[in-house]
This record gives sequence, structure tokens and C-alpha cells, in this order.
Amino acid sequence: MEDVLLAAVRAIMAADTVTNPKTELKTHWKGTAIPGPRAPGESVTEFSSVPVDQSFDSLSGHYKIFQYKEGHRFSTDDLLTAWYGTLCAPAPLRVLDLGSGIGSVGMVAAWRLQGAKFVTVEAQEISVELAKKSARYNGLENRYEIRTGDFRDPKVLPESEKFDLILGSPPYFPLDSGLHAEHEQKVACRFEVRGSIHDYCLTAAKHLALGGVFACVFPISPPHQEQRMRDAAHAAELSIFRRRDVILKEDEPPLLGLFSMVQKSDRPESMYRQLWHEPPLTIRRADGSVHPEYSVIKMSIGFGP
Repeated sequence: MEDVLLAAVRAIMAADTVTNPKTELKTHWKGTAIPGPRAPGESVTEFSSVPVDQSFDSLSGHYKIFQYKEGHRFSTDDLLTAWYGTLCAPAPLRVLDLGSGIGSVGMVAAWRLQGAKFVTVEAQEISVELAKKSARYNGLENRYEIRTGDFRDPKVLPESEKFDLILGSPPYFPLDSGLHAEHEQKVACRFEVRGSIHDYCLTAAKHLALGGVFACVFPISPPHQEQRMRDAAHAAELSIFRRRDVILKEDEPPLLGLFSMVQKSDRPESMYRQLWHEPPLTIRRADGSVHPEYSVIKMSIGFGP
């Protein structure tokens, strides 16, 4: 049965893909040319089959990612975090991804920053194992260290380590604020099992190199969520210098915000309260089609529009 399912999946993928007749490797995805370096795993037997409870999906360029079908899966939030962070940080050489999950944020950033070295920290072993497999496929082992544990633990992330860019897609909700998902992997991705936005900001502040940038995504609706973000940055002595709200569908209010911040000591005091609030980014038009700007953003991270 598994072989039949895999054959069906491959047939669907083949129908949407143009192949290079000389290498038999895919050159297009949904009609769009795939940019960037080849992933070494494209021709490795280890990755020729996918367990029935997992899917193997395009992420950025030729990079792909393993995900549980019923577990935590990468989202628009993750793609935007990686894009915004790599857009706002000046020439980062060392990058940290906090609460890295299955690796979607870090690996998109690694695709964008081919010369940078990465450290990612994730507490759920089930997610770490998937991230390691994806990293092998994408050929990232030499510059992509995946650590298992709580990023607040100095044994996992020593205070002496500094980074030019820190990324975070933190859970949005307190643990007691709603119903938990059935799959164990989803709970810690949505609810604050091991820390909140305050912990993300405090940890980022400790590990930012001189002039480094911390970029994250967080809800701005309802209003108390936005205030939590502001309070967290203030408590960590971080200065938000750039922000962009995200409208999921045209004519609806923005629900998410992308934030970039630096240590207050890296800016003159006169600029602490100066913030560039960029025009909102719209993901989908009112008719449900992808907004042209978001299509361009997806192409800039090597993901077809």
C-alpha cells in the first residue's frame, strides 16, 4: 500500500514539474524555475522514499523539508520570519534560530545566507530528528548545528556565544488559553510550554553580537498581544527599529506583526522611540488569490509563487 501511495505522490509531483533531461533533476516547480544551489540529497537513495506518516515538501530553492502529516508543519509565519530577518540584518555570519522546530525558519535563512553558520535550538526531540534529516538532504551539516534542549539553559546555549542575526517564531498563546492540538508536536509550537515572547527577547538580548538583529513574528491582535510584544522588548532592553504588519486577507485587519530589534546600547538614546512602521504586507487578495507582493517575497526565498 505504501508503494502505491508513493507512486501516486511521485506521479502528481511529476505532472507539476519540468525535469532536465540530462540530469533528470527538477528545474521547475509549478512552472517557475528553481533558483539557488542543488541539494545534495536529490540523488541520494536514503531520501528516495518517505514514511507514510510524513510528507517531503519544497521549502526554498532546491531545499526540502520533512514534516509529519498530522504534526507541526511550516507556515507563512515561518517563511516571513526568515525573509524579514535576512532582509533586516547587515551581512550576518553567525545566525541563531530559537525554538527552531522542524527547521523551516533556519533552513530558509540558510538558503538566503550561503556564507553564514547556524546554530538552532529546539526542545522537542521529535522535531529535532526531522530537522536533522532535512539538513542532511539539503547539505547543511558543515554549517548548521542543531541542538536539542531549552534555549534558556546555559548548558545548551552558553552566554558567551554571540550572533549577528537571531530568529524566532515563538508560540503565541499562554498554556491555559485554549484547546491543545491532538498531535504532541503541535502543542509546544502554539502554546507557551517552555517560555513566552519575554523569554525569546531576553535570550536574544544576551546573545546578540555588536550591531546584531533579532527578528521575530508575533500577533498584534487582539491589542493585548501587541502589548506583550512591546513589554517583552522593553524588559530585555531591546529597541524595535523596524516593524511590518501582516494582513492575511485583503480588507481584513492585520493579525500578525514582523519585528526587528537591536540592543538599546547599539543605538543613540534619541532613536530609542523611533520606529519605521512599514506599510502592511497582504498575503491574499479578497478573491483568495496570492497577492503579487507576497508572490515576489516567496520567489525571493526560492519558493514558487
